[in-house]
Amino acid sequence: MTTPRRGTVYVETYGCQMNVSDSELMLGSLASIGYLPVDAPDGADVILVNTCAIRDHAEQRVIGRLGELKRYMKADTVLGVTGCMAQRLGPRLLDRAKHVDLVIGPDGYRALPSLIEGARDGLRATAVDFDLEEHYEDVSPRRFDRVRAWIPVQRGCDYKCTYCIVPTTRGPERSRQLADVVRETERVVAEGITEVTLLGQTVNSYHDGAHDFADLLSGVGAVPGLRRLRFTSPHPNDFSDRVIEAMATVEAVCEHVHLPMQSGSTRTLKRMLRRYTREEYFDCASRLRAAIPGLSLTTDVIVGFPGETDEDFDETLSAVRELAFDDAFTFKFSPREGTPATRMPAELTVPDEIASDRLGRLIAAVREGARGRNLSLLGTRHEVLVEKVSRRGELLQARTREHRTVLVPGDESMIGAYFMVELTGTTGSTFTGAIVSERAALPLAV
Repeated sequence: MTTPRRGTVYVETYGCQMNVSDSELMLGSLASIGYLPVDAPDGADVILVNTCAIRDHAEQRVIGRLGELKRYMKADTVLGVTGCMAQRLGPRLLDRAKHVDLVIGPDGYRALPSLIEGARDGLRATAVDFDLEEHYEDVSPRRFDRVRAWIPVQRGCDYKCTYCIVPTTRGPERSRQLADVVRETERVVAEGITEVTLLGQTVNSYHDGAHDFADLLSGVGAVPGLRRLRFTSPHPNDFSDRVIEAMATVEAVCEHVHLPMQSGSTRTLKRMLRRYTREEYFDCASRLRAAIPGLSLTTDVIVGFPGETDEDFDETLSAVRELAFDDAFTFKFSPREGTPATRMPAELTVPDEIASDRLGRLIAAVREGARGRNLSLLGTRHEVLVEKVSRRGELLQARTREHRTVLVPGDESMIGAYFMVELTGTTGSTFTGAIVSERAALPLAV
């Protein structure tokens, strides 16, 4: 018996990899009951905008996009806003955008089919309650990527950093059972995917009641056919000796850690409630590098946090230079409604022009250090996985185990294959490479 077609559905995703994974869940849920996923909003029967709330700029961008989407909608198109911004604003979004039919938080996706049917009958609705048991184990995601898979292992966060909205939008931390994560990994490998990234808000604090993150790395890393295992984003406090040993000994675990620092000043870290000092962060980075030769380290940094002085910022600059990050995501502090940082004394506010100047200086320091290190890598050889056609069109985008992007010549038949390349040039952030060996694995079937 065939499933009746319910129309077309378009999902537009903003924000982190967890949102990408959630979009895959939504598409999988709707495709299983007959909806046809499409790549553009024009005339789609259902349009879902999966949102981020981590910074005000992200929310304003979505508000603008919701207005733009009106021109693509038919008279009976159902428009839904999902994800973290939906969770944060709830019914206020329905008041703000009258053409929005549904507002659904990250734990409400199971109700999507029924809510869409209700919207067809004129029922506007919100679904923003937390469900501490929800991991969508019985929902098969419809993956966007045929080379890499994002696998959530944990939802929510218990750390409650003073600037962060995530505990409000995704609720308290809870972990999937290790056996369920291993089974999902086995399924994606059977589909021809050889690289997996484990996702969690503080992924290395994973614990399912019987197994910790070290056990998870060992269990997933043992899946036959899995060649690369990554994870994001960890917290510096949760790199136990067991976890670092697993990273060093499980062959599939890649030599890259994205280790959010946020600030190089202990004073600022204390106000952020990051729960580590500058010295403890340095120690964590040192332990990781000692255990894993050739480790690539990237980070997140916020400037302009309330109370940040010139001296605090200088400590951040010195940390970036001393730790020699391979790359960094850098941001100006963005106050989020409901977070403790918004209740700090007004006199602690850093003027925007000062924050902007600090951001520019920080970006320059990151780029200067990364370019020097990248130039030193020219002529070295690395295994790469070809991911997709590059934006330039005539080249392919590939990635090393250390998460460095390399552009190589070739055609689409090479996507999903592994090659050994020699790094021949760098722009400072990406590399060009020449293939020096035959393919080390067959490309994925199209």
